[in-house]
Amino acid sequence: MIRLDFAQGSPEWAAARLGIPTASNFDKLITAKTGKPSASATPYLHRKIAEWMLGVSLDEAVSSFMERGADMEAEAVAFYELNREVDTEEVGIILRDDRLAGASPDRLVGADGLLEIKCPAAHTHIGYLLGSVADDYRCQIQGQLYITERAWCDSLSYCPGLPPALVRVERDEAFISALSGAVDGFVERMLEARAEMIRRGYKEAA
Repeated sequence: MIRLDFAQGSPEWAAARLGIPTASNFDKLITAKTGKPSASATPYLHRKIAEWMLGVSLDEAVSSFMERGADMEAEAVAFYELNREVDTEEVGIILRDDRLAGASPDRLVGADGLLEIKCPAAHTHIGYLLGSVADDYRCQIQGQLYITERAWCDSLSYCPGLPPALVRVERDEAFISALSGAVDGFVERMLEARAEMIRRGYKEAA
């Protein structure tokens, strides 16, 4: 496990996740409900190969990160730290030892926990209050726990004017086993595709 403390959203952070699968997109590798392979894996593979060749991120998570309200997230962190009576720690990206998969949790909590924050529109937040924000982001949350080797993640949906939706999610070892297999399989296909592109005379970005 390799920790890189680049500011999330920075060029260095974007470069560190360039051309590799990351937890925010693990739902493209495996289905949240069944744990079976996702039909989105091949298109996602093509995006990662394109990034590798262009040297430019095509990941929607990068652009959406820039659009997210920094002030709103700061409010959410302040609420969480007061509610849980803890301090949190910012982190850039955490990579597997082979640097071929990674995750960018919003915050680290103590030695064992993570915090993942969503600041959705009011109607989406109401859905989380009636259901669970963790259900919609199962692949991302379990993927973060897999990459970071941590025990739990507090999932927080925060929308000013409405009650926060805060759920603790423990590691699901069975799902993580299936997920890690899917990530390994994807990485193997990704490396094979890179090798094929090189064989055909195409090279990665300098």
